[in-house]
Amino acid sequence: MLAFERLAPDDRSGIRTMSRLATDILREHYDPILGKAQNDYMLEKFQSVDAISHQLEGGYQYYFVMAEGRNIGFLAFYPRGEALYLSKLYLLKEERGKGYSRLMVDFIVGKARDASLGSIELNVNKYNDAILAYESLGFRRVRAEKNDIGSGYFMDDYVYALNVDDWQSPKQNSQ
Repeated sequence: MLAFERLAPDDRSGIRTMSRLATDILREHYDPILGKAQNDYMLEKFQSVDAISHQLEGGYQYYFVMAEGRNIGFLAFYPRGEALYLSKLYLLKEERGKGYSRLMVDFIVGKARDASLGSIELNVNKYNDAILAYESLGFRRVRAEKNDIGSGYFMDDYVYALNVDDWQSPKQNSQ
């Protein structure tokens, strides 16, 4: 069973913990895909204490994903147009492959429905093996895009979307 603990914008200690967790997960996962230099740049730009604080102030919702009382991952999202934009969905390496991502997406679908948003969108690096996980969860590729993030670096991604009405909750499947 997973628990989701929302990170408050004024929780400085929690923001530091989130930044450390993100750095640990993203270094392990993205250094081989992007290279250490680009990943270091992206960690500072998107997952530093200041970056997370700014995102929270701008409407992001960050959650610690917990199992048995310990942080095993995190997620972040915000409303963007008619969709809920899923900015981050990450698990520690040793927690992957246990079915947790389905429970995490179920949680996010609930948040999208609560906000009366009909879809969830995300970007995923074209060389990230998480593409297979997203596709198995029902996300469909919408387009490719390349975004300049500064200092000569680009995010070379696919954009995926999930219609919340098409989502089959793991709770429904177990009944």
